[in-house]
Amino acid sequence: MNATVRELVRDSGVDVSDVERVVEVALGEDLRFGSDVTSEATIPRDRTARARVVSRASGVVCGLAVALAVLDAVRFPVDHATLIHRDGDAIAPGDSVLELDGPILPLLLAERTMLNLLSHLSGIATATSEWSRTLAGTGCEVRDTRKTTPGLRTLEKYAVRCGGGTNHRLGLGDAALIKDNHIEAAGGIAAAVAAIRARHPGLTLEVECDTLEQVREALEAHCSLILLDNMDLETITAAVAIIDESPAVRIEVSGGMTLERARAVALAGVDYIAVGALTHSVTALDLGLDVESPPPIEGSRSRH
Repeated sequence: MNATVRELVRDSGVDVSDVERVVEVALGEDLRFGSDVTSEATIPRDRTARARVVSRASGVVCGLAVALAVLDAVRFPVDHATLIHRDGDAIAPGDSVLELDGPILPLLLAERTMLNLLSHLSGIATATSEWSRTLAGTGCEVRDTRKTTPGLRTLEKYAVRCGGGTNHRLGLGDAALIKDNHIEAAGGIAAAVAAIRARHPGLTLEVECDTLEQVREALEAHCSLILLDNMDLETITAAVAIIDESPAVRIEVSGGMTLERARAVALAGVDYIAVGALTHSVTALDLGLDVESPPPIEGSRSRH
């Protein structure tokens, strides 16, 4: 990977190897049956062009370093690329986010992969920003889940951060989340908590509670992070009142969350609202590649 692109990826907090892997797999899908037969048959190898990646809708851009990594992988000279915006910037229809000047063949080879990733990540950042604006001033943050696209987790969670959200755990080993199946298998919340603390002392531990009785059990087990799952606003409010007796305990809410009810839930006194839809059912931001007409082939004539 080009040194400049590598630095941009590192600055974003995403692992370089993750980006390289995603780009390789994505390009491999387009090249599985051979090269770009259409472009190679219709465009001279030495033809150059100017192009812009342009937004067709309002949103938040994310994934520009990934777009450059795609271009670099197909040997487009990334030093001929100009970033007009930065990840996390708000953009409007007609805004250019990236300008390119160089050989057209690798540019067209990269086009679909570049736009797929850029549009998807920008869609996540855009959706997250809507939640962040809705929750502004409440003291509550929106955060993601592990309901991510296979292979894209670190990139999707980066997009959530660009939209103003925060990340939940990245995998199964960086934090413990006791859910209903764990509670059933262990024989109760207290037993599940004790087992995790015995094996992984100091690890962040969260307990999912479906009832007020489970909330009380989690508090008795001295849990510092409680997830209220699929509760209506009345029950959430009652749970917060119980938990408020232990000021150090943080509260997360999940299940059936919508923008319409988010602010009321936040004002009930919770710290986080978990939204799986940020990653598992997001709408891609409409971005396109506009290529300027390249100069005519030397010696050719226009026909009128």
